[in-house]
Amino acid sequence: MQQTETGSRSYLISIVMVAVLGGLLFGYDTAVISGAEKGLQAFFMGAKDFTYTDGMHGFTSASALIGCIIGSAISGFLATSLGRKKSLIIAGLLFFISALGSMEPEFLFFNHGEPTYSLLIMFNIYRVIGGIGVGLASAICPMYIGEVAPSNIRGMLVSWNQFAIIFGQLVVYFVNFFILGEHTNPVIEQIGQGVNAVAPGSDPWTISTGWRYMFGSEAVPAGLFALLICFVPETPRYLVSIGQDQKALGILSKINGSSKAAVILQDIKDTMVVKTEKLLTYGVMCIFIGIMLSVFQQAVGINAVLYYAPRIFGDMGMDNPMMITVFMGVINILFTLVAIFTVEKWGRKPLLIYGSLGMAFGAFGVALTFGHAGLELVTAASLLIYSASFMFSWGPICWVLIAEIFPNTIRGAAVAIAVAFQWISNFIVSSSFVPMFNMHLTEGDDFGHWFTYGLYGILCVVAAIFVWKLVPETKGKTLEDMTRLWKKE
Repeated sequence: MQQTETGSRSYLISIVMVAVLGGLLFGYDTAVISGAEKGLQAFFMGAKDFTYTDGMHGFTSASALIGCIIGSAISGFLATSLGRKKSLIIAGLLFFISALGSMEPEFLFFNHGEPTYSLLIMFNIYRVIGGIGVGLASAICPMYIGEVAPSNIRGMLVSWNQFAIIFGQLVVYFVNFFILGEHTNPVIEQIGQGVNAVAPGSDPWTISTGWRYMFGSEAVPAGLFALLICFVPETPRYLVSIGQDQKALGILSKINGSSKAAVILQDIKDTMVVKTEKLLTYGVMCIFIGIMLSVFQQAVGINAVLYYAPRIFGDMGMDNPMMITVFMGVINILFTLVAIFTVEKWGRKPLLIYGSLGMAFGAFGVALTFGHAGLELVTAASLLIYSASFMFSWGPICWVLIAEIFPNTIRGAAVAIAVAFQWISNFIVSSSFVPMFNMHLTEGDDFGHWFTYGLYGILCVVAAIFVWKLVPETKGKTLEDMTRLWKKE
């Protein structure tokens, strides 16, 4: 009886933990390339029908991002037409197909172990398929959690999705490490502009097999996610939108208790008199703020740090850049926990503003000290401050706001647009980092280093001002309150 009146916290936690597996796969899929890319590069450099250049390898390493843009763009349509649960099942299946296909791209059509241009295209197709799964999960997992969670703990539960993303990245670093074992990555030597060769003595196992196991390892969590998501309920808000009020009431009762469930159900129905509304029904500012939250999350430059951390620490002159990268990963997880346990107490806006200012401090610290002899530790500390500040602010809180800031009737489409802009911004930042970082005004100067981090620092300050002036505080508000909030604007 107590469970009927108050709801079951264990039931809520169990379905949220299944949903955050999608976040773990998000992190796993985007980071698996970091361990596999050298073996993959050496494999395709052995092709006889084409020359595998740096440009091709750059595209191949980032091809999953193309799928991410596609997946996030169609997430609104799928979430609205099929529901949140079925869309996540599709995402899980895409992860699974991509893992196996990336491991064995020769399946059915090509000779195993024979690199060709056609095989390269097939490999990229499998990576794009996985990227579509990432795009779907990145938009729908926070949406799902936001729609099942009670308003007083919604921010904390959605923040667990970001923790799962960072944890997934850390997991795959260790998985890649154990797969590599006593083997070594091949040494790539430059022999011309954008053209390379595999150095003599490079480990043949890594070139032929190692990268396959790394990509294939994702099939285990992907299969588990696709299976478990079948056993979670659809969100009450989606069920109301398709006229299944009794099913919605049953789920709300399990989560919130029977008395409160009836009140929440009526509130949902009051804001869903019309099942769908035009995207701009609540004004341009509503969509603009959602998009800019996504853009700023990437424009501050965090993925340039996460994707290229070993390169950056190596350029600083650090003896063991990979060890420092792992240390940074641990710091990232700890500061993500800070957000999880403070978001409902401090609110969304303060965390975003303080995080932006902390990132600006760290970025300017890197810009001013990078390349100066004797200041390497100051540079590294500044980079860790920058990363940690992101992890307790823009990392999780952006996803919280995107999941909750839009009114019920436009949430699917609005979230899809916002997340698509996020992946587009990610692609721009990730692809522009190395050219900017390596810019020189005169031979041997560090112009690119201070310019890049100076630019990120300025954007962090602009992000703080944007949040302060335009972003509404949503702490403690129900998703139905969002309709009333934007109607007043």
